[in-house]
Amino acid sequence: MATEERPFHLVVFGASGFTGQFVAEEVAREQVDPQRSSRLPWAVAGRCREKLQRVLERAALKLGRPTLPSEVGIIICDIANPASLDEMAKQATVVLNCVGPYRFYGEPVVKACIENGTSCIDISGEPQFLELMYWKYHEKAAEKGVYIIGSSGFDSIPADLGVLYTRNKMNGILTTVESYLTIHSGSEGLCIHDGTWKSAVYGFGDQDNLKKLRNESKLKPVPFVGPKLKIRWPVSYCRELSNYAIPFLGADVSVVKRTQRYLHENLEESPVQYAAYVTVGGITSVIKLMFAGLFFLFFVRFGIGRQLLIRFPWLFSFGYVSKQGPTQKQIDASSFTMTFFGQGYSQGLATDKNKPNIRICTQVKGPEAGYVATPIAMVQAALTLLNDTSDLPKTGGVFTPGAAFSRTKLIDRLNHRGIEFSIISSSEV
Repeated sequence: MATEERPFHLVVFGASGFTGQFVAEEVAREQVDPQRSSRLPWAVAGRCREKLQRVLERAALKLGRPTLPSEVGIIICDIANPASLDEMAKQATVVLNCVGPYRFYGEPVVKACIENGTSCIDISGEPQFLELMYWKYHEKAAEKGVYIIGSSGFDSIPADLGVLYTRNKMNGILTTVESYLTIHSGSEGLCIHDGTWKSAVYGFGDQDNLKKLRNESKLKPVPFVGPKLKIRWPVSYCRELSNYAIPFLGADVSVVKRTQRYLHENLEESPVQYAAYVTVGGITSVIKLMFAGLFFLFFVRFGIGRQLLIRFPWLFSFGYVSKQGPTQKQIDASSFTMTFFGQGYSQGLATDKNKPNIRICTQVKGPEAGYVATPIAMVQAALTLLNDTSDLPKTGGVFTPGAAFSRTKLIDRLNHRGIEFSIISSSEV
């Protein structure tokens, strides 16, 4: 990817937001990595110079780099001002877009980047936005030779690349994968910022439009190999993990399915069926979550209910959401484990007459999901765009992480940064 004519290789847009500040900090950390062999000129972008300056000053203090604020560019731009977005895009090779909810603020950035020949990465977990951007801009991005890659944070790099890792490590043909997410917390518990909560509220409140979009696309079902993967009950028990689990309602299933479609249709790879779950502990936790979930799903259906959910996030999330976000102590004590259970066939075994005869278990483990793992994943995805150009899809377009990075070294980069992919077991049945 050509970078010489642009003053900045990376621009973090929305760097003064809650998640954006952690992304900016991660870029600053990457900039001085001892293994880096080339310069990494970068900038932060947003509406307020003073806020952006404070982000750089906090990062400088945390990283022990007093000269950092003078080494990083500052670009003033606003979602409401398309000309300012154009000016930002013209100065960047890759824009890291941290401004959400993306259903409201994401499209102008995508449009500006495509029109100005700039690649863009976001951390959206909103299927409607992600799928709409594909239908509206894939061909335009391909014509410009730029890469628009969504869901490049905790939603959904661990899941999407975890399935690809499982496939690559199986000595045979992988046909189905079920993932189980487990979130670990310290003594002070978990907390998420209300920006993430808002995206969830608006997303669940607009499911009808997502269904309409999918119906209008008229896509043929992706074929599957072997038995059809059965979806588990709303509450199921995972014997291997000794935990109850519920379906994971994030973007992972949507993203993984789009990746598998791309790999099948464009690279003629055997598609993998996928389902995602999250562990919730014992039966007491299940009962609490069922009540909380029903409560949320009822309120999110109505306009006034959504307003209440957004106005009083701490109350309606039973203390898990706050406008201040998690404390540093909560972040430091949190981590995640995503376990993948795969089944498939050994080479040469007829898939239409036999049951799967190979099982594999893999894991992706990492630090706190929202504000440590997400910045790591986003920044490493951006660096992969910059450095692994020969391994990217030959033409630009709007891609999932798995579609864009399936043949790159992104998994190696993530392993080096603390998001670890590993095989737990593999056996022939």
